[in-house]
Amino acid sequence: MPWCNQCDVYLTPNTLNEDGSCPTCNEGVDTADMAKAATPPAKAPWHFWVMVVALVGYLGWRLVEAIAWVANAL
Repeated sequence: MPWCNQCDVYLTPNTLNEDGSCPTCNEGVDTADMAKAATPPAKAPWHFWVMVVALVGYLGWRLVEAIAWVANAL
């Protein structure tokens, strides 16, 4: 998020002037945090997807068992 040292205020990128300066005082702003915001979010690690597949398999098997249990109870 851009920070204006002169005004002591955070600015949104949309409110900056065309040249990237503060709209109030026309001084340059510190945009170091904008570089972090422009990076894409991190992907989920591979072991997360292994756990998702294991969970889907487990719940699928439990559903099959529940259907079989209900079928045998009737």
